[in-house]
Amino acid sequence: MTSPRTKAGVYIPAELLMEAEELMRALGVRSRSRLVQEALRLFIAENKWRLTGRAAGIIGVVYDHSAREADHELTEIQHKHLGVVVSALHVHLDRYRCMLAVAVRGDVEEIAKMIGEMHNVRGVEVIRPILLSSGPPGEPAHGPPVGERSHQVGH
Repeated sequence: MTSPRTKAGVYIPAELLMEAEELMRALGVRSRSRLVQEALRLFIAENKWRLTGRAAGIIGVVYDHSAREADHELTEIQHKHLGVVVSALHVHLDRYRCMLAVAVRGDVEEIAKMIGEMHNVRGVEVIRPILLSSGPPGEPAHGPPVGERSHQVGH
């Protein structure tokens, strides 16, 4: 049985609609309704974590490593938030820019605070959290408590 459907009208700038329709044709998407439904599901999945509870995912950060202290400050922020940081991967994009992928799991308030601190680091160009809600507040995560793991990777 399918869930009931509701028809909703929205105003979309002409240029945005044209660009979406071009992309739909190129990707073989035939239904505007399906496109809007998928966009709404993605919006919900990407933002529901911000409300309350727990989240898990990756925080992608692109930054200019030649900016004074950027590497050091980003590492210090991760160490400050060991309660949510699970792991990190450093990728060299080119001679000056790097990408940091920080795996996180835990309280959304602490994750949001860490993201805010990363935004304030000189040299940070883009921060893209890819996080999903992983449960209500206080629900235990699987595995040992994050803050009690041994720190095995040297810096």
